[in-house]
Amino acid sequence: MVKPSTNLSDFEEMYLKTMFEIHSQNPAAIVKTSMLAESMGVSAASTTEMIQRLSGRDLVTYIPYKGSRLTSEGFAIAGKIKRRQLLVELLLTDIIGFDGDVSSVACEMEHAVNDELEESIDRLLGYPEYTHSGERVPQISRQFDPDVRSPLLPISNMPEGSSGIVEFIALPGQDIKTLDNQQISIGVNISKIQNSINVSGNPILLSESLTKRILVRLEE
Repeated sequence: MVKPSTNLSDFEEMYLKTMFEIHSQNPAAIVKTSMLAESMGVSAASTTEMIQRLSGRDLVTYIPYKGSRLTSEGFAIAGKIKRRQLLVELLLTDIIGFDGDVSSVACEMEHAVNDELEESIDRLLGYPEYTHSGERVPQISRQFDPDVRSPLLPISNMPEGSSGIVEFIALPGQDIKTLDNQQISIGVNISKIQNSINVSGNPILLSESLTKRILVRLEE
């Protein structure tokens, strides 16, 4: 399985993903620096600097005065990033019922998705191949393990008496900070006892909306 480099910044990942989107429309095309800069909302000078940086990591082939294109490794990594964005979009709409700016939130959250979480979301969604708008979800070679881990569920769907570990919070970064007062963060233990939500054994109050946006891996 291709893994996005852990050494890439969110902004570098966004450049690769944007180039992937342009390549998807015209695979043979050289991506003009002006077009990429406009798509990213930055100056041509900043875009040239980023392309040269990514070229130095063999993720992009830079063609002076013409533009650039993704290398095979860059294309694979960019496709993985795009895949995570689309899976998060489907998670937000189909599972969580999020009615805000889905695309914007998914673009922010895609960078926090690792391989294991991606596999869980993919399984939770039923291994989708297309979004509701008809956009193809970049596919990967899956290895189905008969001994799959326990399911990933919204807090709202946790069975009575169950407990689990928070693995994903479907909120923008600034909104996640509002959960600090409830002591909710990635890796925290959540339990549901007599319809009460407990964090590390202490009962808390969460809105119905929030219970649908915090995903927990149930403990066996």
